[in-house]
Amino acid sequence: MARVPRIKLGSQGLEVSAQGLGCMGMSAFYGPPKPEPDMINLIHHAINAGVTFLDTSDVYGPKTNEILLGKALKEGVREKVELATKFGINYDGTWEVTGDPAYVRAACEASLQRLDIDCIDLYYQHRIDTRVPIEITMGELKKLVEEGKIKYVGLSEASASTIRRAHAVHPITAIQLEWSLWSRDVEEEIIPTCRELGIGIVSYSPLGRGFFSSGPNLLQKLEDGDFRKDMPRFQPENLEHNKILYERVNEIASKKGCTPSQLSLAWIHHQGNDVVPIPGTTKIENLEQNIGALSVKLTPEDMAELESIASADSVKGARSNEGISTYLDSDTPPLSSWKA
Repeated sequence: MARVPRIKLGSQGLEVSAQGLGCMGMSAFYGPPKPEPDMINLIHHAINAGVTFLDTSDVYGPKTNEILLGKALKEGVREKVELATKFGINYDGTWEVTGDPAYVRAACEASLQRLDIDCIDLYYQHRIDTRVPIEITMGELKKLVEEGKIKYVGLSEASASTIRRAHAVHPITAIQLEWSLWSRDVEEEIIPTCRELGIGIVSYSPLGRGFFSSGPNLLQKLEDGDFRKDMPRFQPENLEHNKILYERVNEIASKKGCTPSQLSLAWIHHQGNDVVPIPGTTKIENLEQNIGALSVKLTPEDMAELESIASADSVKGARSNEGISTYLDSDTPPLSSWKA
């Protein structure tokens, strides 16, 4: 029996579960890939519980996460889900962000093949190629919509000005961004821009990459090859400061009768009915706990208390590793500069 409500994401007609499932950690970046049968079982469990908004990317693996989802979404299952994937990061030991039209089309065709589907529900540009005017990338995405290969278009880690320029070419349905109690910089300009334009907001890493689930002990649990070990916020000198935030969230969670991760997720859910968090997990019990966050009710006083302890100076360290592009470096050249 589905226990997760459904909401409209953006103003173009896409409807999704109010909480999604980030699938990256099943295959990539958070230690070795997890056993395929277990992950397929987890995905089916999520769908049966009503978590039908699944998030992947061609760079997860690379490519293996899409193949995993393709296997999980065989006949009878595909129709139940809203599937989001992404293009734009070439990864073969180094990151290269690409957004030229030929690449956009080739990436889309390859994702359709790996996922073994005819149409992608929501197709994001994963990172913005600052060498290509956003209008050029969007023009190709618009063609893919017209050809029925994708239904809706999204951007990830895009600045407010890039969002405006993209939206003028073809309506953007959703912006994916990192938003959590320890990543709130997007509230200044990007969230208001999305709301002004009727664009849905998808929050990735809403649990601070596991920090609000495990606290400072997270570091001891990480496997070899987990890129969180190198992240600035998890370095000992920053973690010592950041654990104060976790302890204060934990205190409030105890009073509310929920876990710190449920409280952190509930805070995102209370941001508005245009916001969908996509916490990732590889364990059914964690998935169940995340769904439980939908039942946590926060008063305006609770929200104010959480926001007062989760201010900009309550966190030390950058949110991503050096060399990983974010919305801060996502502005593209003017259209007039483009030489095809």
